[in-house]
Amino acid sequence: MSLGFSIETLLLDARVSGPLRMGLVRLAEGEWLAGDPDLAPRNATFDAHPDAVQILPEARAAETELCEMLGVSGGIEQAARAHWEDFCILTQDAPDQPYRLTGAAVAFPTDWHLADKMGQAVAKVHEPIDGYAEQLSAGVDRFLDGLRAPHIFGRTNAFVVPNGLWRYLPTDDPEQRFAHVNPENAGETLFVRCERETLRRLPKSQAIVFTIGVHVAPLGSLSDAGVARIAETLHGFGAGEGDRRAAPHYARALSAYAEARQRKAA
Repeated sequence: MSLGFSIETLLLDARVSGPLRMGLVRLAEGEWLAGDPDLAPRNATFDAHPDAVQILPEARAAETELCEMLGVSGGIEQAARAHWEDFCILTQDAPDQPYRLTGAAVAFPTDWHLADKMGQAVAKVHEPIDGYAEQLSAGVDRFLDGLRAPHIFGRTNAFVVPNGLWRYLPTDDPEQRFAHVNPENAGETLFVRCERETLRRLPKSQAIVFTIGVHVAPLGSLSDAGVARIAETLHGFGAGEGDRRAAPHYARALSAYAEARQRKAA
């Protein structure tokens, strides 16, 4: 099994129900990063947002190693400008210490700010996710400790959002954010946003590189199966996670749209 590079292929492995899980699949070297990306929106974003790149001293060796691996001159910003993926570096202060986010170039965040996460342990980085501490934190820590080069693992998630912006950093009230969405226009006003995430260890520095590739598509552009799968999230997640995703504010429109697509396909 391998992850694709489109909403349709990523949805096949995205979690749409049940408890939190890593949902990792093994990737070949050629499946690590997207090929032939459109770099214009990434370069424009890094030009406009210099704070999208932050690096702490303890990540410098890993930054150099990552760029050598990618054949890129410069630092982590140049690596992220040359690829579709954002790059994050996780390092340990000592072998028995938790991994911390110590370097990153993140052009396309999904509802989080890099400045709030820098220097934090992985568990703290994921703190807003409902149930992470209880259901997933210990398993993630074990996985990171056991990850060995050159193995690459990937996973994906899926969100429903009210726009197709590459940088999704809403500041308004969720009710207002989705106020324009109704069952009749949901296909054009709701978007599915997937993050294709990968993890691999750098052999020299022993740091871990975490990549995030963002893919966005209008709900109406998906196949019937894709629409049905994203609609599963309305009932598959607990109230806490659903609230964090603002699901109550688009649930009626998404559900009605999915049902209409099912009737049309029947």
